[in-house]
Amino acid sequence: MAVIEISKLTKHFGKIHAVDGLCLKIDEGEVFGLLGPNGAGKTTTIKMLATLLAPTSGRATVNGFDIAKSPSKVRQSIGIVFQEPSSDELLSGYENLKLHSMIYGLPGGLVEKRIDDALALVELSDRRNDLVKTYSGGMRRRLEIARGLLHQPKVLFLDEPTLGLDPRGRKTMWGYVKRLVAELNMTILLTTHYMEEADELAGRICVIDNGKAVAVDSPGALKAKVGGDLVTITSSPLPDLKSLTKLKFVRGAEMTDGRLLITVSDAAANLQELLAKIGKVECVEVRSPTLNDVFIKFTGRELEQAEGGWFDKIVQQSVNKQ
Repeated sequence: MAVIEISKLTKHFGKIHAVDGLCLKIDEGEVFGLLGPNGAGKTTTIKMLATLLAPTSGRATVNGFDIAKSPSKVRQSIGIVFQEPSSDELLSGYENLKLHSMIYGLPGGLVEKRIDDALALVELSDRRNDLVKTYSGGMRRRLEIARGLLHQPKVLFLDEPTLGLDPRGRKTMWGYVKRLVAELNMTILLTTHYMEEADELAGRICVIDNGKAVAVDSPGALKAKVGGDLVTITSSPLPDLKSLTKLKFVRGAEMTDGRLLITVSDAAANLQELLAKIGKVECVEVRSPTLNDVFIKFTGRELEQAEGGWFDKIVQQSVNKQ
């Protein structure tokens, strides 16, 4: 059953289309990832679903409630962890959660148990009385997840949940996200520009670029669409590409930065024949497809090259007017 339904959702900032006709369905208990560069429209989408931004057009429902017609019902159904830290560092972890339990209007008899349970889930019980300013970046993110769970929402929005964390902190955070799904059957919509994060956590991914959904499927299915193993070859002289594409196991070949990028079915079985066809080879690299290869396939450029997006366009327009 779909917990989130999005139909032709758009958000325009003047002439900039931050989100452009987005259509998605996200099921109960699913971890769904929005993968794309900074400025692709991921955070704007989250803000519309959380009723923090009004859409320009289209519609969406969260837990059965229309984001435009029933915003208070939507807010009661969701928890959200923002991209930027939002906990009060001059309060303790416990005091932060106590304050937000009052904002949520939790019944007095439930508050202490909810706080205890939330802190235990993110393993911060032993630091509950410490000021948040003494927490590490990863601990602050975990506290904000705990805060978002106090009212037991059906849906949790995680906007770049590991932004600014080191690799160890990122993997620790992944563990907590998995626990939320396993223990609470929670539906999670996360945004990220980390390919390994989307690959690790999301059952399905929407690759989003310039506000548009360019591909939606499981990470494995998306990588399968790249068409096989990727073989990168440096050779001199370079062979004729047409002769390579005639090989039955070669699904595609192109020249990139003076190197050959060849898509091959079952490279382990066919690499020797491929190299014999090329002749003198200076360097060869074989790897399985990644989500960056998926992004290249559907957008024509690497994820890192796509950084910027609509926000930078607005900034540039402002500069040009000065």
